[in-house]
Amino acid sequence: MLLVIPAMPLILPSNHIQTMIAHAETVYPEECCGLLLGIQHQKRDRRVAYEIHPMTNDWTENVNPFAEGDRPTPPSKGNRYWVDPKALLEIQRYARDRGWIILGIYHSHPDHPAVPSERDRELAWSGYSYPIMTVFNGKVISLQNWRLAENGQFEAEQILTKQPAKVDTNIA
Repeated sequence: MLLVIPAMPLILPSNHIQTMIAHAETVYPEECCGLLLGIQHQKRDRRVAYEIHPMTNDWTENVNPFAEGDRPTPPSKGNRYWVDPKALLEIQRYARDRGWIILGIYHSHPDHPAVPSERDRELAWSGYSYPIMTVFNGKVISLQNWRLAENGQFEAEQILTKQPAKVDTNIA
């Protein structure tokens, strides 16, 4: 018997969404990327982002073992992103010191839909949220959130917005 657990919504403060949008528009025509930090309330059935950390897109053909061309255009920072593993480890430690976890990774799709690519799916980590923004001509026109399901395919995940986050120390 397969137990299906409904996805918990991701709660993102409105100022975090504005920061993500500004990041995506600033680095266009390259992809932006960043990390969502917060807590997952099992009993309250929700995931709350307390901080976001815009990261530098460190993609190069040298660091990305998946650099082979799978698109009509060659791989570049315009259609790939990479978070340096050392930077990721630093953020994981930062989150852990606060009793938080990395909830997900946001990124942009310059001049492409805010839907996960096959490459996004292949590199996705289960349990993470993946907000993706479409940036067209330097302006974000769409934001959609995704989560990798147990069957290895992405499913839409709801984003609930609220005013800037206040850290909730009652994790239970």
